[in-house]
Amino acid sequence: MRILIVIPCYNEAERLMPDVFLAFAGQHAAIHLLFVDDGSTDKTSAMLDDLQAKAPGHISVLHLPHNSGKAEAVRLGFLKGFTMNPALIGFLDADLAAPIASMLELENALTQGHKDIAMASRVALLGYKIERNPVRHYAGRAFATATSMILGLRVYDTQCGAKLFRVNTRLKQIFAAPFTTHWIFDVEILARFIITQHQGFPPVDTICMEYPLRIWIDKKGSKLRLKDFVTSGLDLLKIFLMLHASRRKTPLMPCADAAKPIQ
Repeated sequence: MRILIVIPCYNEAERLMPDVFLAFAGQHAAIHLLFVDDGSTDKTSAMLDDLQAKAPGHISVLHLPHNSGKAEAVRLGFLKGFTMNPALIGFLDADLAAPIASMLELENALTQGHKDIAMASRVALLGYKIERNPVRHYAGRAFATATSMILGLRVYDTQCGAKLFRVNTRLKQIFAAPFTTHWIFDVEILARFIITQHQGFPPVDTICMEYPLRIWIDKKGSKLRLKDFVTSGLDLLKIFLMLHASRRKTPLMPCADAAKPIQ
């Protein structure tokens, strides 16, 4: 298997586009789609089972017993994905604000750049189709500035829901324990990569790259609320303290032994 794509889903019945996923799976035999049903209470679960039945071997579903949040859904999807031995593993938002074909662009960027992490970013360049809610865009720019300062990385867009990673020992360590943040677990992923530099791994800025998407369209029905921006600010503070503790050689990153593989 060349690529495994984890797609977290929670009550996505009205936004899910089964035909798009089926068409993609049929065209790319070396790519596997792993949907994680995060305790949905609508018709999402049945829709995902139908997808799996129509494309066995190319699409699979991991059902979680209750809603655990996107961060944990992605993490558990990665743990399941690791057992399937892909060369690359990533995650993508179920609403396809970033087209599923963008994962192929990330693969190409990652491979050509000899990197371990490829992150999609939403940059409104001439000739590109990037449609975002203005308020969320400017709030996102302020958040990205604060994130760059805390991480010490010149990162433009941590929150775009399309990322691809090379599977290796370091990545498995990063995803071993539950995330301490919810909406900004993408930032915590980078923070954990920074913390593991103390173990002799390469610096993050040498293995990570951002790739500007040509198409990204904001979809209706976002579950992000105003209070989540406040929560994100508090989570940034939590990550700052985590990194500060790691520099004092007393990292707050949870012990990997606390996690159990998903069967």
